[in-house]
Amino acid sequence: MRGDAPAAKGDLPLQPSSGQGITANALMPGGIRTGLQRHLDESSTDPEQEAIFDAYPWRTAQQGAATSVLLAASPLVEGIGGRYFENCNEALPSDVVPADGEADGVAAHALDPVAAERLWQVSEDLLAS
Repeated sequence: MRGDAPAAKGDLPLQPSSGQGITANALMPGGIRTGLQRHLDESSTDPEQEAIFDAYPWRTAQQGAATSVLLAASPLVEGIGGRYFENCNEALPSDVVPADGEADGVAAHALDPVAAERLWQVSEDLLAS
C-alpha cells in the first residue's frame, strides 16, 4: 500500500507535457473502503490506530471515482497537463490549506520545472535502454 504514496500525495515532479503529444495529470481519489484493506490484520492493530482508521472520512466508490472521471472526460481540463487534482479541483500547494481543511495539496517541489524535466529525461533514458 505504500508504493503509491509519493504519487498519491503529490510529491513527484509533474511534467507539463505541452508540445510533446502527451497530456497527463496526477490525482488523489481519497480513501475508499474497498477490498484492498482486507490484508490488514486487525488483531495486530493497536487501539489508537484502529480508532483513527474507523474515524477516517471514507469515500464511496462513486466519490472516489469523481476526480478520475473529471480528468478523463471533462472538456474543462482538455489539454491541461502536469497538474495534480483532488476533490474534483486542481490541488493547492501543500503550504496553502483551504477553508474546509480537507485537501492535502500538492508538494511544492512537485511543481519544480527543473525537477520535472530531469524526471522526464531519466524516464526516457530508462525506457530507451
